[in-house]
Amino acid sequence: MTSKPRPSLGILALEYGGSPIEFPPDPRPGSLFNPATFDFPLILETAAGAWADRVISGDPLLESAYVAAARRLVDRGAIAIVGDCGFTIRYQAAIAAAVDVPVAMSSLLLVPMLLRQLPPKGKLAILTADSTNCSEDLFGVDDPAQRARVVIGGVEGGVMWQNATKRPYKNTSVPEIEADVATCVTRLRNAHPDIAAILFECTGFPMVTPAIRRLTGLPIYDTATVFRMTFESVDNG
Repeated sequence: MTSKPRPSLGILALEYGGSPIEFPPDPRPGSLFNPATFDFPLILETAAGAWADRVISGDPLLESAYVAAARRLVDRGAIAIVGDCGFTIRYQAAIAAAVDVPVAMSSLLLVPMLLRQLPPKGKLAILTADSTNCSEDLFGVDDPAQRARVVIGGVEGGVMWQNATKRPYKNTSVPEIEADVATCVTRLRNAHPDIAAILFECTGFPMVTPAIRRLTGLPIYDTATVFRMTFESVDNG
């Protein structure tokens, strides 16, 4: 008798230099690939060819690879599916249409909700791996007045961006990520003192979320927020 797969959160992963079948542990605190970060099981499937540079630029040829990987996750017991890069929001509609479980490919899905949480004059800062590819059409906000409340900063050109776009992918140390992010946040806040909350697009940023919260004193939302919301919204008993 075949046992029923354990209900898990499925992660659609980037290419990192291979196609792992099992979840790759990452001992760094706060890493999305650290099993200790969440109190629920995680499973992973790599979308073939989804190198970071192709996903960040929105290569439309990757859509079918993401759909195929999502279906494999459901077959393995995923009761909800999330993404390993905020720019995979471009494949959100296709993946959601292909599987019968909740799909949340990016923390950018939170933008409309967060704008409604903030005071009318408060701005939402989006911190991204690459601001040159983080266009307004990814935010799900049609009202120009509301779009004007969103400010964008990126770490493109920094150590993390350089490492992430290598083939194979190269890990960046937590202190280096924190330095890149803190510099960007400081620059954004100097330009926009009315920032009331920060949203991290990049899935590498949750490892420094606590440090940046302490630095800014602001609410910070990230991919880990989306992972928890998505899994906990589903009956996983």
